[in-house]
This record gives sequence, C-alpha cells and structure tokens, in this order.
Amino acid sequence: MARTVKQFIDFIPLILFFIVFKLEPRDVELAGQTFPFGGIFSATAMLIISSVLVYGTLFALNKRLEKSQWITLLGCLFFGGLTLAFQSETFLKWKAPVVNWIFALAFAGSHFIGQQPLIKRVMGHAVSLPDPIWTKLNIAWVVFFIVLGATNLFVAFTFQSIWVDFKVFGSLGMTLLFLIGQGVYLSRHMQDQPAQSSEE
Repeated sequence: MARTVKQFIDFIPLILFFIVFKLEPRDVELAGQTFPFGGIFSATAMLIISSVLVYGTLFALNKRLEKSQWITLLGCLFFGGLTLAFQSETFLKWKAPVVNWIFALAFAGSHFIGQQPLIKRVMGHAVSLPDPIWTKLNIAWVVFFIVLGATNLFVAFTFQSIWVDFKVFGSLGMTLLFLIGQGVYLSRHMQDQPAQSSEE
C-alpha cells in the first residue's frame, strides 16, 4: 500500500502538467498581474512548481529523497527551466528520454559497481530469487528504460500533436505492461525455487 501511495504522489506533477496543457490558453489575474494560463509553457511552469512542492514536502517529512526522485526532480528543473527560458518545447521533449536513459545507465552500472544488481537492492528485501534471475531481471530493466526513452523521443518529434498524451498515458501504459510481465516472470521463479531448494 505504501509503495502504491508513493507512486501516486510521484505522478501528481505529471497529472497537473497534463491538465494545464489541455486548457484553452487564457489570461489569469493574480496579485494585480496578468499571466497566461493553459498550453505548454504554463503547463511546464506547473510541472516545475508542483514537482518542487511534492518532492520538497517528501524531503521535509522523510529527511531524504530516493535517488530516482532526485533524478526526476533535477530533470524537471533542468529541462523545464530551459523550456521556459528559451520558450521552446524542444527541451521538454528531451526530458523523458534523458531521464529514462539515466535510469538505464544506473541499472547497467550496478552490474559493475557494488555487490548486487540495482533491482536486487530495490526488491531483495521482499523477494528471494537466485542470483542469475536477479541478473536477468536487472538487464530487463535496462532494456525497458532504453526502449521507453527511445519511444518517448520518437513520438515527441514524429507525432507532435499527441506527444504530451503519450508522455502521460503511453509511458504509463508501457510501464504497467512491463510490471505485469515482471510479476508473471517473478511468480514463475518464486514457485520453482522451493522445488530447487528441496532438490539441493
């Protein structure tokens, strides 16, 4: 349950980004000033503000952020900031690919740095598997993040009218399908493991 709540909290800035992006552009008065609201640039500002608020709150409550949350937050600030500074959505289109490829690099690097694959460090407390299975699962995550990043990049620069929709729902759908596949794979090996142990 806690993991599900955490994943929902991480998703809040992206939901707010999508809602503001879909609004018809309009002028909004705030403190005597007029600001544009709706469309890509105000949506990007909302993404930055909500990310800072969400992750800032999590940091204040837990005194720490997970490495994945730091990467997501810094990616949002960097690419979102460039998008607003240069008034070009091209920078934001690179955020998802680059962040996903950083995750892929982290999973790949864990084969050479440290004593355990990254996926085992994340899930090892809850699941017991043979080391070769952890290695295969970690490689699967590397491939997944590479493909997810490349797909986001392809859609962003090829189907520009739907890239925001894909960024929110397409990426989520791909992630859910991968997690389902991972669950099936894990359950098969978790069922096989007792038999292997008894044989040993």
